[in-house]
Amino acid sequence: MKHQYLEVLAASLLLCVNSSPLEKRFEYSRPPGPYPLDVVDELGLASIKNFEEYLAKNPSENGCSLETAVRRKEWSDLSVEQREDYVAAVLCLQSKPSQAPKDRFPGALSRYDDFVPNLLPAHRYYIWFYEQALRKECGYEGYQPYWNYDRYAADPINSPLFNGNMSSMGGNGLPSDYAGVPTPSFAPPLDVIPNAGGGGCVTEGPFKDLGPKSTFFDDIPPNPQADGYGSNPRCLRRDVNKYAAAFTTANWTYALITENQDIDTFQQVMLGTPAKNDWGVHLAGHYTIGGDPGGDFWASPGDPVFYFHHGMIDRIWWLWQMQDPDNRMMAVAGTQSVDHSVEDVVDLAWLAPAVPVADLLNNIGGHGGRFCFIYD
Repeated sequence: MKHQYLEVLAASLLLCVNSSPLEKRFEYSRPPGPYPLDVVDELGLASIKNFEEYLAKNPSENGCSLETAVRRKEWSDLSVEQREDYVAAVLCLQSKPSQAPKDRFPGALSRYDDFVPNLLPAHRYYIWFYEQALRKECGYEGYQPYWNYDRYAADPINSPLFNGNMSSMGGNGLPSDYAGVPTPSFAPPLDVIPNAGGGGCVTEGPFKDLGPKSTFFDDIPPNPQADGYGSNPRCLRRDVNKYAAAFTTANWTYALITENQDIDTFQQVMLGTPAKNDWGVHLAGHYTIGGDPGGDFWASPGDPVFYFHHGMIDRIWWLWQMQDPDNRMMAVAGTQSVDHSVEDVVDLAWLAPAVPVADLLNNIGGHGGRFCFIYD
């Protein structure tokens, strides 16, 4: 039975790319920079040979290879000029008219807003389609950056991602006396994300005035539609949260990749396991962004940092696959416990064509060869 995934797959696929037979050893390295390699970076460098061997046995039909694949880079590895180009492309999307059906999504006022209602489809396809919009509709010549959690975990506010200058994703919110965000499935102390000193409107950097659905802040006007898709514009709010960031250091990601041997367990630990009182890196990443909409599970794509966060989730999945690609590349979460299969369909409704899950499992050759990327 095929399933339509509109708001279901929280993190159950990975990248996709095409590869032709490899004629030489692929050179895979990290650029020099102010951040030393962490254990996850080192794991990726050591694992790429597994992926290379897998692609040699399973070449892409459309010519994508490790040598020709796009390299998505970490934000701080981009030059300031490259960061500003990315910011300009996001602002461009915010200036273009929405393509969403007005009878269903009257709150989508810009092309950027079009990506907010589809919160929980297959994120990798979703991010790829967003990347394509930046490139094709706004002339961006780069590719979607990702957020290496460990680099900024000790002091996220003062990172290149959140420091508030015009080559960042904007700064923290103004101080607010909100009581923190409850996470009732978890036991103390993880049953609430403490106020980290922000929570109000972001006043620094290039982004503001987004209008998502929100459920965490009592002083935000209720959305005029029960489904949350009515027009409800307001400022971008953040509480860049050092408490949540403590659960995004490299040891958490390394353990996620190396200690979970099957896709169901890997996905569950990534998403968070209340029984073990573990937020998981997926929730911890959202909680680090904090505020409205970044800390709101249902509206988080309204904060531009969402795409960096889920770029890192894609990277983590790819690293997990590379540990044993022969057995993991086509693994689909849920096939053992519920009626899921590689024949399920990822359906982003009007936003993008529906595609089978099987087309989204390999970052070299997936989506009919359109996926051709790796993570530096």
